[in-house]
Amino acid sequence: MKRVGIAGLLHESNTFLSTPTTRLDFERASLTKGVALIDRWKGSNHELSGFLEGAHKFGFEPLPSLATFAIPSGAIDEKAFEDIVGELLGELGGTLPLDGLLLALHGATVAQNYPDADGEIVRRIRKLIGNDIPIIMTLDLHANVSTQMVAHTTAIVMYRSNPHLDQKQRGLEAAALMARTLSGEIKPVQALECPPLLINISKQYTSQSPALELYDDVREVMTWPGILSASVAMGFYYADVQEMGASFLAVADRDRALAIKASRWLATRAWTRRQDFLGELMTPTEAVCQAAQRVGPVVLMDVGDNVGGGSSANSTVLFAEVLHQRVSNALVILHDPEEVGRCVTAGVRNEVISEIGGKPGDPQINRLRVHGKVRLISDGLFQETQVRHGGWGLNDQGITAVVDTVQGHTIVFTSLRMAPMSLEQLLSLGIKPEQKKILIVKGVVAPRAAYEPIAAEIILVDTPGLTTADPTRFTFRYRRRPVYPIERDATYEYAAASN
Repeated sequence: MKRVGIAGLLHESNTFLSTPTTRLDFERASLTKGVALIDRWKGSNHELSGFLEGAHKFGFEPLPSLATFAIPSGAIDEKAFEDIVGELLGELGGTLPLDGLLLALHGATVAQNYPDADGEIVRRIRKLIGNDIPIIMTLDLHANVSTQMVAHTTAIVMYRSNPHLDQKQRGLEAAALMARTLSGEIKPVQALECPPLLINISKQYTSQSPALELYDDVREVMTWPGILSASVAMGFYYADVQEMGASFLAVADRDRALAIKASRWLATRAWTRRQDFLGELMTPTEAVCQAAQRVGPVVLMDVGDNVGGGSSANSTVLFAEVLHQRVSNALVILHDPEEVGRCVTAGVRNEVISEIGGKPGDPQINRLRVHGKVRLISDGLFQETQVRHGGWGLNDQGITAVVDTVQGHTIVFTSLRMAPMSLEQLLSLGIKPEQKKILIVKGVVAPRAAYEPIAAEIILVDTPGLTTADPTRFTFRYRRRPVYPIERDATYEYAAASN
């Protein structure tokens, strides 16, 4: 039986955040080694689960080393990166000899000492296991894919759904490619194409145009004889790195020219539609006004405070507008450990006066005083069994307090940041989201899988913050130039050649 290693390190790094991501952030989310990795991920909806299920399905032995992730946040602290990667390599080394490696990385991971952290990780792994062992890697579709990532892997498979509902399927796809490679049936070669293109975060919902057509093209390419896999990386422009932006990758069987042709075809098709990927969103005033006129619940996506992009989860811009327009029955979740502590001290059924919003020094975030009563204190643990973005299953938002305000609103205070991917985040607190008029959700596309079934309408709102939708609001130092639409005169050589 073939021996295939299983490993993963996933983090989406927002380099515009000043606070680094530490080892504790990974430990709080999930960090498992050896058999514990299998226990944590078996049966989930994550790509690691797909690897493990694929091992059973295709008849190879899974050798787990280390897997970890952290909630999106700032660049990884240098010591934390070196420690965790060192442990990964140590655990991996203990599984040698291997016939292959299935590796789950994110693709938009940045460490303080390595802007292309994913590329550095796979470079070190390749050095450890040698050039002859196939490495098949999965990436998030928000990857900023580097040539180093491609150079040190045999094949890369990326998610094709946003919200990320296909993570397990992509893990299974990678496992199938591994089995076929190890049997000698195929010999994957891959090609990466990076046109000078940004895709606005608000246009990345893969079930709607214009993102839908990107994946129609992927499905078309995968019908070409000799193509094994094809991927679109929409990029992550909250990471100021050289590779920032969209990219297109194709994997062919032994035929590199075919892989190049396919990746360039995908890139050219996207480039010709580049104006479709520009974002135009409602202002907070417009969004709340429209929500007030609808029979709820209306979900207002707080794009500028998108936890899935690394934001702080404590902006009150939209809630302040709700109060200003005197709209009733809204809900907002805020990361605020200090307020959790005050609520715990006050106790359930007792009144509290909360100072909510950005802490001193946070830019463009309203500070509000609200009066309310503590309704619930929770341990903040909840389990999601359905297929949802992230595929985490077990979730922990820390000690959590629910406050009902005198104006009839509900505020949830969490002591750990939690991306809003699951309605269980609310249901576990006794909150019925379908009974609220307005739900302020700190995300863009990822929460749709959870919230669409109960939403009368979903509105993306152009709010300020470190995940604002408009890339021109950031000061970049390291990104490639030119890139459309920041530079409107950017050109793409292969698109021009094909005309």
